[in-house]
Amino acid sequence: MAQLHKNFTSKQVGDLLGRYLGKEIEREYIQEILGIGKTRFFALVKKYRKDPESFSIEYRRKKATRKIPEEVENNIMKELKIEKKLISDPEVPLRSYNYSYIKDRLVSKYNQKVSTPTIINRAKKTGFYLKKSKRKAHDREVLTNYVGELIQHDSSHHKFSPYTDKWYLITSIDDCSRYLFYYRLTERETSWAHIEALEDVALKYGLAYSYYVDCHSIFRFVQGRDSFWRKHYKVTDEADPQWKQVLDDLRVKIVYALSPQAKGKIERPYRWLQDRIVRTCAREGIDNILDGNKVLEAEAARYNFRQVHSVTGEVPYYRFKRLLGEGKTLFREFAVPAPYKSTKDIFALRDKRIVNPYRKISFNKLVINITGVPIREGVSLRIVPDFVSGIAEIRFWHKNELVSTYQVRNEDLNLPNF
Repeated sequence: MAQLHKNFTSKQVGDLLGRYLGKEIEREYIQEILGIGKTRFFALVKKYRKDPESFSIEYRRKKATRKIPEEVENNIMKELKIEKKLISDPEVPLRSYNYSYIKDRLVSKYNQKVSTPTIINRAKKTGFYLKKSKRKAHDREVLTNYVGELIQHDSSHHKFSPYTDKWYLITSIDDCSRYLFYYRLTERETSWAHIEALEDVALKYGLAYSYYVDCHSIFRFVQGRDSFWRKHYKVTDEADPQWKQVLDDLRVKIVYALSPQAKGKIERPYRWLQDRIVRTCAREGIDNILDGNKVLEAEAARYNFRQVHSVTGEVPYYRFKRLLGEGKTLFREFAVPAPYKSTKDIFALRDKRIVNPYRKISFNKLVINITGVPIREGVSLRIVPDFVSGIAEIRFWHKNELVSTYQVRNEDLNLPNF
C-alpha cells in the first residue's frame, strides 16, 4: 500500500478524487499519479464521498505505543552497558553489539520479553550503537546434498571469558544439515584433542565421506613450514600428521581450504557460537573451563534444537533427521578395520620403533621390553592416553599382529609433542 501521506497532501489527493467524481479525469490516470492499485483507489473514493470537507490521508496509529515497564528499561540499559565494556576490552574477541543476544538474555535471566527493534531503538538513543562495517559478500548456500558428505572441522583460539586465559574451541559441523556434531573447549590444542573429536563423531553417527579443514600443521604437513631439518626431496603430504593418519585408516577423504577465502567457509558457522559464549561467560563470571563447557553445551543445544538456520530455513537437528529419513546420507557404519582389534588401535597416537638386540625399545627415556618380535625389526605403537586416570595404554603391533600392551603414566610420554 502506497504511503500517500509522505508524497501528497490531503488536499492534493482530494482534488484528484473530486475531479474523478466530476468525470474530469479517468481512474487509470489518477492511480498512476498516486501510485496505487484499484482496491486502494476505490477505498479512497468511498472515504472522500462520505465527507469531502474532512477528507484526510494522514496516517494515524490504531494503538498507542505500549510503554515499557521501568524495570525492563533498566535491564536493557544494564545489558547494553555490559556489551560496551566487553567491546572496549581489546583482549575480548567482540567488536559489535549483539541485540538478539540481549533479547534472549532478558528472557532467560529476567523473564522479560522485548523485541529486538525496541532494544536497537534504545541503543541508538543512548549511544550504545556502532555502524556495521561493510563486508564482502560471500556465498552462503549449502554446497552438499547429503548429510555426512562434508564435515567442516575447525578450532579457534580466543579469550572466551574475561576471567581466564585463552581457550581453544574445537567443533565439527555437517555442511548439509548445519547440525553441530562435536563441540568442546580445551586449554591446549593437540593432535589428540582433534582425534577425540573424530572418534566421537564416528562412534555416534558413523564414518563421514569427507572432512573439510584448513592447512594447520595438525591437519596437514607442508614442506618448508613444518620442518626445518629435513631431507630436500620431501614435499607436501609425504609426512602425514597424526590426525590425517587416523582418517586414512578409516578411508575418509580430506579436503583442504587452500586460501583465506576458502578458510572463511569453515570459520563463518562458528562466529555466532563464539560470540554468544563470550557474552555469557562474561555475564556469569565463568573462571574455569569446566563451567565454560557447560555454557558451550547450552548454546550448542539452543542452536541444534531450537534455532532456525538463516541459510537452510530449518532447525539443524530436524533437517538432519529429515535427510536421514529420506536416505540422503553418506555416513557409513563404523567398524574397526582389519587386522585391528579395538577402537584403541584406530583412534590413537602413532609412532614406530626398532627392537634392539636386548629385545627392548626406548620411547621418551622409557625402556620397554618387547616379546614376540625379532631383533632389529620394527614395531608400530598405538598410544591411547586417558586424562581421567592419568594412565596411557601403548599397544604394540608387528606384521598385523598385536604382540603386547603396556601401561604408562601420561606424563612419561611427553604428550605435548603430540
